[in-house]
Amino acid sequence: QVQLVESGGGLVQPGGSLRLSCAASGNIQRINAMGWYRQAPGNERELVAVIKIGHTKYGDSVKGRFTISRDNVKNTVYLQMDSLKVEDTAIYYCHVDVLGVRRLVSDLYWGQGTQVTVSS
Repeated sequence: QVQLVESGGGLVQPGGSLRLSCAASGNIQRINAMGWYRQAPGNERELVAVIKIGHTKYGDSVKGRFTISRDNVKNTVYLQMDSLKVEDTAIYYCHVDVLGVRRLVSDLYWGQGTQVTVSS
């Protein structure tokens, strides 16, 4: 099993910044990918950003404003969110693809979610 601990959500004014963190711990041999998804009320969960070895991908609505990064020693993924807009308001979920020790296939895990509210 893998545990994910998210932090960094909160309330911010439009144009402001927030930084989310998600630390993974537990049965980890290798982390294939780490990323963030978000879900606003009435909407489906959507990709915000994902980072793999040598590759990052962003959702169209956050390109140029959000930056995903990863600390492989700490098994932690970060999401730097700049120029925040009201429409960025959502619950943000950490998502990881982990190969556990003595496992032959990787498993997917979700964090509990952290609320980001952008409002004046």
